[in-house]
Amino acid sequence: MIKANNQNTVKTRQKFDQTFKLEAVNNWLTSGKSASVVAVELGILPNRLYAWRLRFAPADAGGKAAAGAKPSSAAELQTQLEAAHREIRHLTEQRDILKKTLGILSEPSPNAMNGFTR
Repeated sequence: MIKANNQNTVKTRQKFDQTFKLEAVNNWLTSGKSASVVAVELGILPNRLYAWRLRFAPADAGGKAAAGAKPSSAAELQTQLEAAHREIRHLTEQRDILKKTLGILSEPSPNAMNGFTR
């Protein structure tokens, strides 16, 4: 907790998704600006950019780093594909259950009088 001007303020930790991190690193590396300038523009600390560059920067052409870059992206794509397949199976099961429920609820009850009233 940070105390400022006799008021209690709580500073929450910022969380950034992978897309933001990738775009921040790409912006920094392609803009020709310093990490400090880009960090101020994005409202983050410069050391975050350096850490994200180590994790997300595109690998240099050739060498072991470049060879390791492609399989990780293919692995990420495979993981996303498997997650999509799981969601499709789940949604298909839900749809089938709802169809059966609708069929059961729309059947007339055995003691119904076929629309006759007294």
